[in-house]
Amino acid sequence: MDKTNGKLTVYFEEPFWVGVFERIEDGKLSVAKVIFGAEPKDYEVQEYIQQYYFSLKFSPAVETVVKDIKRNPKRMHREVKKQTIGTGIGTKSQQALKLQQEHNKQERKERNRKKKEAKEQRMFELKQQKKREKHEGH
Repeated sequence: MDKTNGKLTVYFEEPFWVGVFERIEDGKLSVAKVIFGAEPKDYEVQEYIQQYYFSLKFSPAVETVVKDIKRNPKRMHREVKKQTIGTGIGTKSQQALKLQQEHNKQERKERNRKKKEAKEQRMFELKQQKKREKHEGH
């Protein structure tokens, strides 16, 4: 009995979202790459698979070792959920960019807070000076 396994991986490759279809058929792996553009929603990916899967141009087949593992679908779903919650979806470079963005955000908040405090202090000094000027003549 022949088995065919399929897998789709969607990831961000600057500046577009890319989908990689992997197909293992008779112990041979073939791959097709698709560029989605903007981040595709789940239903958009589903529609794409239904409409264009059979017209995809797969690479020449390469020998591969197929592991026949029986997995509980609920357990698989839990594992995927754990992986995405722990690290989030994305590559190391995307995570580094996100970290840099957070750092810049903190710096900007600090800078704006200091600017606001300086403005409030300046306004306070101005009011104090006006008060003194009113009382100088008396």
